[in-house]
Amino acid sequence: MKVVADISDVRRERAVLPGRFGLVPTMGALHEGHLSLVRRARAECDAVGLSIFVNPTQFGPGEDLSRYPRDLDADLMALEPLGVDLVWTPSPEVMYPPAFQTWVMIEEVSKRLEGERRPGHFRGVATVVAKLFNAFAPDRAYFGQKDAQQTVVIRRMVEDLSIPTEIVVCPTVRAPDGLALSSRNSYLNPGERQAATVLFRALSEARAAYLRGECHARVLRDIMKSVLEQEPLARVDYISVADPETLVELEQIEDRALASLAVYIGRTRLIDNILILWGSDQVNCYI
Repeated sequence: MKVVADISDVRRERAVLPGRFGLVPTMGALHEGHLSLVRRARAECDAVGLSIFVNPTQFGPGEDLSRYPRDLDADLMALEPLGVDLVWTPSPEVMYPPAFQTWVMIEEVSKRLEGERRPGHFRGVATVVAKLFNAFAPDRAYFGQKDAQQTVVIRRMVEDLSIPTEIVVCPTVRAPDGLALSSRNSYLNPGERQAATVLFRALSEARAAYLRGECHARVLRDIMKSVLEQEPLARVDYISVADPETLVELEQIEDRALASLAVYIGRTRLIDNILILWGSDQVNCYI
């Protein structure tokens, strides 16, 4: 496993890797969700690369950039047995050199949900992912459905800019009690960790109602709100039942919808979602 920091080294090492190349972009603090993406890439590709970069441009003022968990040694140790060929660990100065002024903006699908609550977030995401694709030139790139809007934004970017990379979206990995794995879960104290299971319970109740025949999106939003209100530590940021491709809020659901939410548990903001499909009660449906 080669670990490099400079973009010239990434390109040099990538150039000698044969066959189909799969990329897993990450911000480090790796958990089983990240590792599941690596295993999927390893199973489907001849060579696998991974980036570890806490991207400052996707954090807004007052967000958790300074305290975002970082443990590069532990991350590399976790990757070692998984057959990763190349890891890029750039510094902010390498990724955004002096006088940097070029940004990638995806218009409509960036405006809602996370984009509305976190202005500039997806500008930072799209720009850094474009730079990763430029450096690694991956045939496939692997993302988790937990960040559902991110996958919609990146797919739109790839389509609009004719980037020859296939976007593979993999199921959310959950703890046994349903909590979606996230690096930010490390912020939770034991009481908050228990309270955080309310996100998945709310989504599950909405999915169950839909499968019983409830097709009014407003009713499903109300169901999620009711479940969340039962948890004293939970404070709702948003609740959404939207079209999975456009992220436009639905009134009436036909065959599928993306139910998503953002909730503060104490001071920690968590997101989660479920793609609900008519005739399917699977937890790990994905776009």
